[in-house]
Amino acid sequence: MYKLLAVILLALLLLTACGSSEPAPAAEPEATVEEAVAAPTEEATVEEEAPTEEAVAEAEEAPAETDSGEALPPIKLGYSSWPGWWPWYIAEKEGLFEKNGVDVELIWFDGYLESMEAFAAGQLDGNTQTLNDTISFAADAVNGEVVVVVNDNSAGNDKIIVTEEIQTIDDLVGKKVALEEGVVDDFLLTLALEDAGLSREDIEIVNLETGAAAAAFATGSVDGVGAFPPFWLTALERENSHELLSSEAFPGAIPDLLVVSQTLIDERPDDVQALVNTWFDILAFIEENPERADELLAERAGVSLEEFELFREGTRMFTLDENLEAFGEGDSMVNMPYAAVEMTDFMVSVGFIPAGPDLSTIFNDSFVKAYATSAQE
Repeated sequence: MYKLLAVILLALLLLTACGSSEPAPAAEPEATVEEAVAAPTEEATVEEEAPTEEAVAEAEEAPAETDSGEALPPIKLGYSSWPGWWPWYIAEKEGLFEKNGVDVELIWFDGYLESMEAFAAGQLDGNTQTLNDTISFAADAVNGEVVVVVNDNSAGNDKIIVTEEIQTIDDLVGKKVALEEGVVDDFLLTLALEDAGLSREDIEIVNLETGAAAAAFATGSVDGVGAFPPFWLTALERENSHELLSSEAFPGAIPDLLVVSQTLIDERPDDVQALVNTWFDILAFIEENPERADELLAERAGVSLEEFELFREGTRMFTLDENLEAFGEGDSMVNMPYAAVEMTDFMVSVGFIPAGPDLSTIFNDSFVKAYATSAQE
């Protein structure tokens, strides 16, 4: 347990606090663990002098402790290839986790599905994933899954790429489409098929990890592919291939999120708050240091700066106000509680999931609201 001085200092900090690149996606998963900083050891009494600025800084950097005084393990946060999640790499490279006093082991997954499976199995404390995929995994997640911040909305970066002869959704009938079955781009394709009066049974799904799916399409093994950045660049290398549809056609259908376990919220709420605060610090860094941010984002994506520019418009990063709106009640896809009901009904009806989870447990807006309050002070 922190000594009393550290507790007082951290309380003061909370009252005043405001608020991804390595090798290309084919690289082995990375895991960087920040070294723990020793907690203060001097006794403190309520009669002691007010803390100095130096003491406050030391308290901010001190790691969370167990009741026995041992430093807690770093938070294991999974992320994978998506423009709205690459920015977590900025936090790692620019010391933003440390700035917010949270020890994070940021773990890169080459496969998006693999990250969700690890999170649901309790191997991660948090993960970056879409709302529809959170709905799919939440019921069976051993430690629960709770949305605490909206990173962005997919506004065109999820795409279905097809051969030249396929010009309409109807032309997909009987064709082979490669994608990661049961996750985000399968969801997008199913939305489009249902909208056209078709179903997944009208096409042949080839279940492949997204990078492998794009490669299979590029080499002519399949007729279409569902892919997100940077993999649709690979798909478009096939001669005369083109985009049939994208997430731009379904506004609000694919929110991209930071999701943490209910266990983490119960046991380390201050660290969850620090994660949310870090996210908004990342957005501020991107705005204030655009060139450096672009370099890091392209590095994490494993693409050139020129290629990175192709992904910019297809992902709409969410502001604080948009986060508050997204967590709020309403009757449009902008409001996640409403959107979750609509998505669950749809996914059950098309056979994605046998039944929906308890949707009242998968959202927690308290951390975004706390950040908003501190940002106004």
